[in-house]
Amino acid sequence: MLPVERHRRIVAELSRLKFVTTDDLTALLSVSHETVRRDLAQLERRGELTRVHGGATSPEAPVGEEPSFSERSGAMAEEKRTIGRAAAALIEPGQTIVIDVGTTALEVARALPADHTGVIATPSLLVAAEVSTRPRVEVLVSGGRLRAGDLACSNAHAVGFFSDLRADAVFVGSGGIAPYGLTDFHLDEVATKRAMLANASHRYVLADSSKFGRTAAHRVCELDGFDTLLTDQPCPQDLRTAIGRTGGTVVVA
Repeated sequence: MLPVERHRRIVAELSRLKFVTTDDLTALLSVSHETVRRDLAQLERRGELTRVHGGATSPEAPVGEEPSFSERSGAMAEEKRTIGRAAAALIEPGQTIVIDVGTTALEVARALPADHTGVIATPSLLVAAEVSTRPRVEVLVSGGRLRAGDLACSNAHAVGFFSDLRADAVFVGSGGIAPYGLTDFHLDEVATKRAMLANASHRYVLADSSKFGRTAAHRVCELDGFDTLLTDQPCPQDLRTAIGRTGGTVVVA
């Protein structure tokens, strides 16, 4: 297949799906990963796509840096509190729960009742500090390299910690969610999120409606990598359909 034809098919696939993986393109075009990477680089230089970790997005898909923790704390604040309360209501006494990093995840911790009992494991020092005020909660912190702002722990220590922990449920934050999957801004924390999701009986993603259709730089998982999306508004039909196709559900708080 000539390069011009490969490029045409890549752009057409992006128009249809908004995101494609390198693996998908190698299968679609019957070429090597190296050929696909060269094609994506050429198309990006022409402004026809944006390369991200593991594939590419259409150029209109929003990709960028994550705002600061203080900026995010003030944005969609009531919506995040609503999601946090809905998530906390799903947590039963005596369970082992994982709560991720991020402003919405912190609202889950804040919504736990003062007399809650159980185990809370987290890579977030902010979440740990919040739940430590509940005298009947055992708090487990993953350790690892600390990122300022969110006070999030990551690296091999955090991955190993969550790989060895079997949780009743995990509540994972999000940089963006779209039909092509869950994405995040911090590469070091992707592996931690994957370990959390892989070792929990029920897997919840926390995403306020500003995350719909947004693409952060690094994909955490496809839509079949979690069970339930917890959000504040009904999500776009293409996203709802894609989640339903994997057997997942959307819960509007």
